[in-house]
Amino acid sequence: MKMKMNMRLRKPVLAFLFLTVLAPIVLYTDKLSTFSTDEFFQEPSSLLPSNPDATALNFLLPQESSTSLKEPMRVVYSENSTQSDTEKSRRTRQLNEESKGIDTNVTGDNQINPIRQVTTNHGANEESAPVHKKSEKLKVPDLELKQAQAVEVSLKVSERKPANHRNRNEKRKQDQDEVLGDVRVRYLKDQLIMARVYLSLSATRTNTQFNRELRIRMKDVEKLLVDATNDSQLPNNANEKLKAMEQTLLKGRRIQDECSGDAKKLRGIIHSTEQQLRVQEKQTLFLTHLTAKTVPKGLHCLPLRLSADYYSLNASSQQFPNQEKLQDPNLFHYALFSDNVLATAVVVNSTISSSKDSSKHVFHIVTDKLNYAAMRMWFLANPPWNATIEVQNVDEFTWLNASYSPVLKQLASQKMIDYYFKTKTTELDSNLKFRNPKYLSMMNHLRFYLPEMFPKLNKVVFLDDDIVVQKDLTGLWGVNMKGKVNGAVETCGESFHRFDRYLNFSNPLIAKNFDPRACGWAYGMNLFDLEQWKNQNITHIYHSWQNLNSERELWKLGTLPPGLITFYGRVFPLERSWHVLGLGYNPNVSQKEIERAAVIHYNGNLKPWLEIGIPKFRGYWSRNRFFVEECEYWFFTIIKHR
Repeated sequence: MKMKMNMRLRKPVLAFLFLTVLAPIVLYTDKLSTFSTDEFFQEPSSLLPSNPDATALNFLLPQESSTSLKEPMRVVYSENSTQSDTEKSRRTRQLNEESKGIDTNVTGDNQINPIRQVTTNHGANEESAPVHKKSEKLKVPDLELKQAQAVEVSLKVSERKPANHRNRNEKRKQDQDEVLGDVRVRYLKDQLIMARVYLSLSATRTNTQFNRELRIRMKDVEKLLVDATNDSQLPNNANEKLKAMEQTLLKGRRIQDECSGDAKKLRGIIHSTEQQLRVQEKQTLFLTHLTAKTVPKGLHCLPLRLSADYYSLNASSQQFPNQEKLQDPNLFHYALFSDNVLATAVVVNSTISSSKDSSKHVFHIVTDKLNYAAMRMWFLANPPWNATIEVQNVDEFTWLNASYSPVLKQLASQKMIDYYFKTKTTELDSNLKFRNPKYLSMMNHLRFYLPEMFPKLNKVVFLDDDIVVQKDLTGLWGVNMKGKVNGAVETCGESFHRFDRYLNFSNPLIAKNFDPRACGWAYGMNLFDLEQWKNQNITHIYHSWQNLNSERELWKLGTLPPGLITFYGRVFPLERSWHVLGLGYNPNVSQKEIERAAVIHYNGNLKPWLEIGIPKFRGYWSRNRFFVEECEYWFFTIIKHR
């Protein structure tokens, strides 16, 4: 009974085993037998989509444009290929090597280039792939077709970029060849230059044998360089000629070993010549200053003649009219300090001739005792239309004495007298402008005492005697100076017109209180607010700094350095068209600036009334017919009575 039950269960178990184990084996084996050779070799390509880089490649494929490739591309698979397996393998290796030159920046610095990876994988599979004929039809799914297209594009890119890379290398190499292509030519030319130097030297020029040999070598080299511009054009014997010239030049160098004595002599001559040049420059500077400060004969004779005529007048004829206007603050007042009669006449005449109403202009002229009579006589004989004139003698200012003015005390010191009048025959001071005798005159320092001189006036325009007025100056009195004392044109357009040019910044007192790059300004045409002057006690500031500079350690002599210090932070900058400088030293002053300026200034040594004046600027000084006619008359009179 039990045996019968086992037989009944055996059949279902065997059927179950057959269905679950043996049937799949039989079916799978039967399927393998139906595979073709083509399908077997195509199967690995179906695994490519599992590669994430290949998926990224499929994503990039729509952005690729084959029209942007300018170079003709090689076809990877030829329809009628007749290449052998060996040749195909060689070409595959070449493609693999070239594909390594593809720039990895196509997909980013931190990503693996999918085109490069697919190209490399394809090259590796291509070695074992059979050659397909045109008659064979490949059964490629749509996904495999995309992969094949990706491989073809990658191979085209790999063909193009290494080619460009090779072109750049070839071009770079070509440029290097061009640079280095004339090395021998240039060396030969240098040899010729050295040979000519040896021919000019006494030691080699007197050596007959060397001289003859050197000339022969020079001819050989010159023949080589007749038609050669680069090394490729040189003949075959160029190296021999080059070495021969080297040997000859080496002989010349040995001959010249004895020229050290000549070199020492030449250095001594150069040193001596430089010393002579420095002496001549100092003498030229001295003579220029002497010419500028020496009174010409005409200017010397004219004051004498005018003084004689003045003292021949009676007392009533020696007085100027309109003296009641001298203290009227509603008029336009000018301060002018000078000992030059003609220069003062030009300033006054040009100012009046440029004004709209001469009756409102008042001129306060201060001169020294020597020229006082001549100055008064000039304006008595030549009254400036309706303008008011006042001529004063600086020696009559009793309030201006050494006890009040520190500069007067310093000028009277023995040290200052020795500086100016002691004979120095051994050396010349390089800063001759600081030794100008005009600095001994108190008239040069009167500009710091304007409130004391004009106690009833509110504003005064200060004028130098080497200026010419071309336009009406009445507009200056309407300038709002915003609480500043001095209205002036700044001169910091040029580097040497700053504070460090005039003051000694090595002194701690100067370095502590002033900026070395602060902008300088010009004396010559300045608007002074006398009310603000008094309120800010400017004269006391001036005296304080003059006492500190008793040993001339803060600045040299002159009025501009103490003016920069006294009015530091108290200067209102005027427009440059009010005042143009440089006509006494700079021949390059712009013609447009001169024509546009209200005042032109002949600052410097080349004054327009001297023979050394700049010719093209003289006409502005003497253009007034009134002045020219009077000047001609007085000179004619002087010459007639000589």
